Amino acid sequence: MLKGDNTTIKVVHGISASDMQRIRDFLQGAVYCWCKNRKGEWFSARDFIGGDNYYWEHYPLGVLYFRYINAGKPHDYAFEQAAKDAGHILKSVLSDDDRIFETEGGYTRKYRWMED
Repeated sequence: MLKGDNTTIKVVHGISASDMQRIRDFLQGAVYCWCKNRKGEWFSARDFIGGDNYYWEHYPLGVLYFRYINAGKPHDYAFEQAAKDAGHILKSVLSDDDRIFETEGGYTRKYRWMED
């Protein structure tokens, strides 16, 4: 569940149900690890899929990038759009979670688990 500004969920289209489930499972696992190891700290999608994890070919997130590449889009465009898609999916995962997450906007949307 999300609390805070702009809790509207944008749906990502053009991905099979099985690929979407794999992406959601990957992101959910990342969130659970973050909440266990970094309680009270803010996180964003880039914490899970950026930096050392930018090369998505062997991750479930690769589907997001390669659908743009396969459509003939250049690398920079494909990467930027895939990152946005991943952010939308993360927001959806958190919205569906039984726990409550606080969210704040800005250039990069961030989240924090609100422990009971």
